[in-house]
Amino acid sequence: MITLKSPREIEMMRESGALLASVHEALRDFIKPGITSWDIEVFVRHMIEENGGVPAQIGFEGYEYATCCSINDEICHGFPRKTKLKDGDLIKVDMCIDLKGAMSDSCWAYVVGKSTPEIDKLMEVTKKALYLGIDQAQVGNRIGDIGHAIQTYVEGEELSVVRDFIGHGIGPTIHEAPSVPHYGEAGKGLRLKEGMVITIEPMVNTGTWQMKMDNNGWTARTKDGGLSCQYEHTIAITKEGPQILTMQK
Repeated sequence: MITLKSPREIEMMRESGALLASVHEALRDFIKPGITSWDIEVFVRHMIEENGGVPAQIGFEGYEYATCCSINDEICHGFPRKTKLKDGDLIKVDMCIDLKGAMSDSCWAYVVGKSTPEIDKLMEVTKKALYLGIDQAQVGNRIGDIGHAIQTYVEGEELSVVRDFIGHGIGPTIHEAPSVPHYGEAGKGLRLKEGMVITIEPMVNTGTWQMKMDNNGWTARTKDGGLSCQYEHTIAITKEGPQILTMQK
């Protein structure tokens, strides 16, 4: 069932998203060679809680952490751990916040220390793909318009879009209908309506889009060992156009 949000509910989700964005901004200076993804987990959880939020991923379908910290070839759902990050690592930090009952969900990618041309291109293409998808999140458009815009751009840059993990509706829980693939045909799929709130979160790989699962049952990584990148925003569908809720005010 798809829940349509009222303007008041969307504003509450915007407040939640602003807190989430502030955590991501703070991570820009925090992430550096020598820290661990467990340090990121502790930092994020503390910042969310001291600002009145709840790290909503903890306990969701049995997940134990406030963050997913996916490094290099890990596509998503990487567990925070105590291995030190090194120069040139690409880490994706995904988190959800419940602020007074309002959900927000966002992932940012960070390069640790010095970058490389390959990482720079992958991050740039992934972020642009996200915004091309957001541009299609208009009242009256269809879900396929979002995926088509992302897929055609990414593949035109000789990269690939993950098929196994997709965007979704959000609120009142983390994962709601509808499903929002980052690939597909324009003009196909569910029609977007005012009041829908969805995530768009393309995961883009340097090699094949295919994945394999770690033994922990959560962490997905690229099948060929190539790098993977992800950016994600929570988006409200409004008659004035798509509104990004996971941004600082």
